[in-house]
Amino acid sequence: MKIQELNEIDRRSLFLRLLENSGVEGRVCDIIREVAQNGDRALFAYAKEFDRAEMASLEVTQAELDAALASIPADLLLAMQTAAENIRAFHSMQLREGFRMERPNGAYLGQKITPIEKVGLYIPGGTASYPSTVFMNAIPAKLAGCPLVVMVSPPNAKGGIAAPILAAAKLAGVDRVFQAGGAQAIAALAYGTETIPKVDKIVGPGNAYVAEAKRQVFGRVAIDMIAGPSEILIVADETANARYLAADLLSQAEHDKLASAVLITNSWALAAQVGEEIERQLAMLPREEIARASIERNGRILVADDLHSALELVNELAPEHLELCVAEPERWLAYVKNAGSVFLGNDCPEALGDYLAGPNHTLPTSGTARFSSPLSVDDFVKKTQYTYFSKDAFQEYAGMIAVFARAEGLEAHARAALIRGESEER
Repeated sequence: MKIQELNEIDRRSLFLRLLENSGVEGRVCDIIREVAQNGDRALFAYAKEFDRAEMASLEVTQAELDAALASIPADLLLAMQTAAENIRAFHSMQLREGFRMERPNGAYLGQKITPIEKVGLYIPGGTASYPSTVFMNAIPAKLAGCPLVVMVSPPNAKGGIAAPILAAAKLAGVDRVFQAGGAQAIAALAYGTETIPKVDKIVGPGNAYVAEAKRQVFGRVAIDMIAGPSEILIVADETANARYLAADLLSQAEHDKLASAVLITNSWALAAQVGEEIERQLAMLPREEIARASIERNGRILVADDLHSALELVNELAPEHLELCVAEPERWLAYVKNAGSVFLGNDCPEALGDYLAGPNHTLPTSGTARFSSPLSVDDFVKKTQYTYFSKDAFQEYAGMIAVFARAEGLEAHARAALIRGESEER
């Protein structure tokens, strides 16, 4: 289909933007209330109900973390260590200090950067294992200097967390790890229990229940974002490799039936080749059912007259992942205004960013790249500003403060300025 043939509804529906969470709001509210009232007892009960896990303890010991790290196969351990090193190196470039401005009259103003004291990481688990997500959330928090970084992850039926997740927590320097998942884990982080400490901010992805729980506790604690289904948009020209493009589109489609994978190209021949390759490669995937449902429901191959019009649609959609599989990709990067993470060239697949490159893979979805950014060190610090004026310096502004305040009808503000110039005698 040509881009010009898309109507307004077609353009809006290119990415399925919302999590299918209708109907979970009430249940999540009940879970949060139960955990807030009953603490650990509620967590044990929910672990049995939802995870079929009988547990003696919520917290994972340091000995268990050490054992998990020791159990990791050598090739996986090397990959994890390399990923941690690259992620740490990239995010260390985001560190910044506060500043102080000196005024000629002796006044000074500034801003100080302070780490958030207690941060909670939610890491999906159960039937899946995502050690990369541990790194992407924990390493920026530790670099920021957060004094306490805790992690929650659902237990499996044996009452444990997968070894790669625990190993990643050890490598990333997570301070405490707890076996708890779903909305109940978010509630535990937001309210605290006898075992799990109350935190100041919760980060990390999850299912519809986790997303809704984060939405409901926001305000009591900070959150990173409400993440929707994964998205990839590829812009490709005649220099691109159809096999590579199909593989990259399927790398997102296999995440979730709600995931979206879209290709925009200025080549009809390439569009046809990619369509054939997708069908051929689908049959090779263990998660074919999921990937096929995603492609059939949300997959699109669009043809643009030129790359300029392709990039216009990119900026309208604001995709989570954007691949520029074109000649001179760095040139076209200059035209990108709205995207979570951009991958340049034919040999830079989105999967590289998921694991090893170094930039964060926790990205804005659902079009929110129009106004938000990938997870970073900035998400784990807060900024406090300060001001100092001497008496003489303040008097230069006192009259103007009073004028401003009275224009807004705030006489007490005006008096607070003027009183400092009056005699102390009454």
